[in-house]
Amino acid sequence: MAKRLFDLTFAVILSGLLMPVLAGIALWLRVAQGRGVFYASERVGLGGRPFTIWKFRTMVPAAEDSGASGGHQARRITAPGRVLRRTRLDELPQLWNILRGDMSFVGPRPPLRTYVERFPELYGQVLQSRPGVTGLATLVFHSYEARLLAGCVKAAETDALYARRCVLRKARLDLIYADHASLCFDLVLMGRTLIRMAME
Repeated sequence: MAKRLFDLTFAVILSGLLMPVLAGIALWLRVAQGRGVFYASERVGLGGRPFTIWKFRTMVPAAEDSGASGGHQARRITAPGRVLRRTRLDELPQLWNILRGDMSFVGPRPPLRTYVERFPELYGQVLQSRPGVTGLATLVFHSYEARLLAGCVKAAETDALYARRCVLRKARLDLIYADHASLCFDLVLMGRTLIRMAME
């Protein structure tokens, strides 16, 4: 309850403070990219319940847009999208997901249904924690994952490499977080995330 109360309180405060930033980014994307400012995608959350995650759109839409993000999608990333991804400002709309209770500020990144269905026992453990915008696995593994998948030129290659090299390692980190979860630990991870963002 303390974690959820913190999430709600901090999300309300941030939503108010960042409203001009959110509006400015939305206007920028509308002018630079045209219609479709937001990107919505199904994810699996706490207890295996599906929900829609929201981000600012950073890529040119495609008919087939599923699976892990890899080098095969690089050509679709827009110029504004590169800026938003580098600074992680594309994640700001997830404040709505936090307010709704779909996500927390800190926890495992919410997986796609395809990986939950392929690794049901593993994600059955991971998704006992509410998914987060950032987390231990994100801090430790995100840069390595991005470099690893950047060389993939086809969606099938990205998917296979992600399933083989990333899923289990990230899950192990998520379970370590779950074993040590506390509000203090969340604040540490949030602080380190902000430092990482500033450095990038």
